[in-house]
Amino acid sequence: MAEFPTADQRLLNAVNEDWRNEDPWRALRIQAEFVEGFDNLAGIEPAVSVFGSARLAPADPDYGLAVEVGASLAKAGFTVITGGGPGVMEAANKGAFEAGGESVGLGIELPEEQGLNDYLTLGITFRYFFARKMMFLKYSQGFVVLPGGYGTLDELFEALVLAQTGKVLSFPIVLFGSDYWRGLVDWLRGPVLSARAIADGDVSRMLITDSVEDVLAIMAEGVL
Repeated sequence: MAEFPTADQRLLNAVNEDWRNEDPWRALRIQAEFVEGFDNLAGIEPAVSVFGSARLAPADPDYGLAVEVGASLAKAGFTVITGGGPGVMEAANKGAFEAGGESVGLGIELPEEQGLNDYLTLGITFRYFFARKMMFLKYSQGFVVLPGGYGTLDELFEALVLAQTGKVLSFPIVLFGSDYWRGLVDWLRGPVLSARAIADGDVSRMLITDSVEDVLAIMAEGVL
């Protein structure tokens, strides 16, 4: 029998689990995770979430940019929320923490444990991705998205879908790093828009910049 070291893996495994006995109790654990998140995060607004690659090394120029983004947001009065891990997340938390701001990390249990970084005023580790996603979206008033991979894209497109469907209203989404993001936006404006799979306004929900000042202005206009 395969081993499933994380709660998400056990939840999504439909073959080996005795779901009739396990899932009702699992529902209570999920409920407890939501309650813990709501209880700890209720007073942190206004907040902005910063996303990006966990694989980024401190020597990478984008790490320094993420530190600058986190520090600038904190100095402007925003709580900075990240996924709590290394790379861009650590950098943004470091910037906010060293600037004397509120620095929040929402970690996730993974097969290869990352752990929370050292620059947090509040850290919570979740078992379930969907509970963690709820906290990002419920307690953030905007997203700043730096270069990243699948996890970053997942958070980005979840926010875009919720904005597109009217589940969230005023929710600025900034893509930081024009060279990195231009290809994605061009693809959306090209074949995806031409196929009428999305509307032109869906693409314009994302604002691309290389300027920290732009990030602050966009967030202040949309949040404060």
